[in-house]
Order: sequence, then structure tokens, then C-alpha cells
Amino acid sequence: MSVELSLPPETRLLIVTVNYRTAHLVIENLRSLAREIPHLPPTKVAIVDNDSGDGSVEKIGAAIAAEGWGDWATLMPSSVNGGFSYGNNYAIRPALRSPNPPDYYLLLNPDAQVRPGALQALIDFMDKHSKVGIAGSSFEKEDGGLWPYAFKFPNILGEFERGFRLGIVSKLLAPWRVVQIMDQTKEQPIDWLPGASLIIRREVFDSVGLMDEGYFLYYEETDFCLQTKRQGWEIWYVPQSRVMHILGQSTGVTAINQRPKRLPQYWHDSRRRYFLKNHGWFYAAIADASWVLGFGLWRVRRILQRKPDNDPPKLLRDSIQNSVVFHPDIPAQTLPDPTPRPSGDRPPTPATQTAN
Repeated sequence: MSVELSLPPETRLLIVTVNYRTAHLVIENLRSLAREIPHLPPTKVAIVDNDSGDGSVEKIGAAIAAEGWGDWATLMPSSVNGGFSYGNNYAIRPALRSPNPPDYYLLLNPDAQVRPGALQALIDFMDKHSKVGIAGSSFEKEDGGLWPYAFKFPNILGEFERGFRLGIVSKLLAPWRVVQIMDQTKEQPIDWLPGASLIIRREVFDSVGLMDEGYFLYYEETDFCLQTKRQGWEIWYVPQSRVMHILGQSTGVTAINQRPKRLPQYWHDSRRRYFLKNHGWFYAAIADASWVLGFGLWRVRRILQRKPDNDPPKLLRDSIQNSVVFHPDIPAQTLPDPTPRPSGDRPPTPATQTAN
């Protein structure tokens, strides 16, 4: 079943939520949006179902009809589960091709619920700062606690710090540490932000293209932010925009208060794709070695200090086996194209990507 996305000419914001078997979360997501929509510039919401096959389409469709959300919410079932980039592009692509494409595009996870004024804060910030291509929200956990993080781009020293996790080393490597604790009192520039609540200016797609569908899940927003910054755009963290995010519920990989699961193959593929595509084999190999060294030292320290093992099962073995040393080519998905691409639309594809 194919549903066409209809956008009135005055639409300024398109919100895209990608669902895979989380209908109950999507409905709560829409409920939070319903309280905000009347106070926003003309806004449309597209819910892309990535071939859930569990009744999600029927449940979400019934909720939209019962709650009277049909004026602003459109359910777009896809026949393919192509991952996060694929799902977002499924709605963004036809919006960009419309006669009057929206000014802004907000990626919003199904396990996110917007707080009052969160979306208007992002729009106001983007309206005031024309050099900013992407901005993102601050997150609350389900218990009301803050999740005040944004990120630097992955790098060799950052990979060592991520593996070793020793306080003094983390302080010494702070300029390269990937995870950054953000000030909640002011807006700040940053390298990249989570795709759970991320607003993108239309012109970014003109200069960068759509999101890279070679990623199934993870690293796609990191890559997109990197391409955006390489084109001269700024990326900012906007703490005045507050969104509640039930961490990991849309993926099942990074959920808190649960025993860690073994990282899926697509996580390793995405990480390898990111380093090879953007930095080449030699840099990627050093990054792999840096993380393995750091993590190996951490394991020794954990055993000597009798610390609990809170890492995903078989993490070291899986990481070594998925190193670029053994897999030197850029991993890619082979997916059908859901809609024709117009000339000039330049989404990155496995066939055209090369390592820099």
C-alpha cells in the first residue's frame, strides 16, 4: 500500500517519525505532538512504517482516525524495512519534490515525546541563525532526569578513550572525547546530535543530498552531520528544546535498566562504513586498533579491580572480527528505490561513495 504525502503550500515544518513495531510509542508520540501542532507554524507529520508486519499500520491508522489527527498526520506504509535513513528519506524525498517544499524537516523518534514549546524553540533558533543547518534538542529520561549529551565526531583518540574509560585518561583526552556533557543554560555548537529530535534546514539537502541509505541503523546521523559540516553549515545544541526520550526503546539495543545485549551485525557494519567512507582504510584501521587497545586495558583493569561486566556480550571478539583489517570494503545495503529520484537529487549511494 502506497500513500502519497500531501503538503499544503504554506507548510513550514515536516516532522518524520519512522516506526518498526512500536505502534504504542508512536501513538504517545503523536499525542504529545497534538498538543503542540496548534501553536506551531503550518506543520505536517509523516509516520513511515518500515514494514512492521505486526499490525502497527492498522493500530496507528485507527488512532489517527479516532483522535482526529488526520488533518496533520499522514501514515506512510513502506514495503521495505530499510532502516532509519531509508525510512526518513521515504517521506523527505517526496516533500522535497513538492512544488513548495517545507523550510524545515524534523526527525523525531517514535520513543520521543515533545515537551511544551520544544519544537517552537527549534524553529525560532533556526529562523534567527541562517548559517545553522542542523539543530537538536536536549533530552529527558523517562524518570525526568536529564540526558545532557551531544557528540564530537568519532576519531582515533576518542576511540581509545571510549574503550579505556579511565577518569584521568578521559580528562587528558577531553578535546577528542566523543561524548560531550552540554551546558543546559545556553545554545552551543557541536559536531553531531542524536537523530531522536533533529531539525534540518531544507537547503542542507540541496547541498548534501538525502541521508545515506547504506546505513541500516546507527552512525547515519553522525555521517549526515559530518557531510553537512563539510559543506560549511553549523550544527547547534538547543537546550531550550526539551524532549523526553525513552532511550533505546525504538531499537532495543541501547535500552537503559536492562542487561546489555550483544551488538547486532548492523552496528558493526555502520561503524565500519562510517570510518571507511569518511576517512579511508588506514585511518579506520588505526581507529580499530585504538579501540581494541583501550578496551583490552579496560578489561584487565576490570578484572583486577573486580568491577562488574556491563558490556555487551562478545564485544571484543565481534569488534576484532568486524575490523577493516578483515573487511576492507565499505559495507552497503542493497535496497529497492521506493520513489523515483529527480535530477539533481544526490543522495549518497553505495555505488557512488568512495573513501576520502
